[in-house]
Amino acid sequence: MEQPVMGGDDYIISAERLEKTYPGNLKALDDFTVRVKRGEVVVVVGPSGSGKSTFLRCLNGLEEIDSGSITVDGIPLDDREEHRLEIRREVGMVFQAFNLFPHMTVLENVNLAQQLVRRRSRSEATEFSLALLDKVGVSEKARVYPDALSGGQQQRVAIARALALMPKVMLFDEATSALDPEMIGEVLDVMRSLAGEGMTMVVVTHEMGFAREVSDRVVFMEQGRIVEEAATATFFTAPARKRTRDFLRQIL
Repeated sequence: MEQPVMGGDDYIISAERLEKTYPGNLKALDDFTVRVKRGEVVVVVGPSGSGKSTFLRCLNGLEEIDSGSITVDGIPLDDREEHRLEIRREVGMVFQAFNLFPHMTVLENVNLAQQLVRRRSRSEATEFSLALLDKVGVSEKARVYPDALSGGQQQRVAIARALALMPKVMLFDEATSALDPEMIGEVLDVMRSLAGEGMTMVVVTHEMGFAREVSDRVVFMEQGRIVEEAATATFFTAPARKRTRDFLRQIL
């Protein structure tokens, strides 16, 4: 699939000094700064509760930050509704849960946002949806309902639905964690394909093999802060921090 044309700034995502605290004084993000270049694949890792998912949800406005700033392709994520809508059009997100509409067929699920947001006709949306479903390997399931699909197939449909708006950035929040082990590979294959095409991706995952193979950079978080951030090869072979080394020793 042809990728959308980007603007001139090297960084498509700038998240600067983010602060986010939940009730009970739970600090999810603490002076958190990350910038992502166009076409870069950044994997975010860390123990449970470290703030990884909160960071992704803040990037497209699903969670409100307490302070700091987020800019996506030159658009500030501020209080202006038009800015928030534009960012949500340009940032696709795939969650742990598939979140497909059970009363709609696979094709209808992928068509819906195109018709509502991009204002495509039904025939235009259908043509594009079928191409996307073929891309993620489930074109033969276009006319069935989600409950007839395996978990891996449902997640691939969810990826196709996110891609249907032709986003500039894709966010993946532990997209394989709800899958049976034999289904994980088929979803990771789709993500590898997107990375190979130059899609900008921010991926929260526990799949260290995928992170090592596909990412350009790894961000290791704990207690809402960045412990270490490094190019992938450096992160896995020569981490600078003892905490990072301890983490990798536990999961590799």
